[in-house]
Amino acid sequence: MDDVDAGLRKVLGDVLGLNAGRLAALTPDTPLLGALPELDSMAIATLFAALEDHFALLFDDADVTGETLATFGSLLALVRAKRGS
Repeated sequence: MDDVDAGLRKVLGDVLGLNAGRLAALTPDTPLLGALPELDSMAIATLFAALEDHFALLFDDADVTGETLATFGSLLALVRAKRGS
């Protein structure tokens, strides 16, 4: 687990209230949108704001899609791409 992965897990835990066990169980293929009841429309807005703060990034509206929120891996890939890592 690298810093981006750990940071994303921390933000998800903080925003969605996920416990350490649920966070540790996340794999790249773990579904997010539609699978986590905590991830509703309000949580999505809060999540992206928290990601911007945590990683010092800016997301465009086009970044917030069902595809980028489909799995932990797709969201992680977006954050890595935005960071240029």
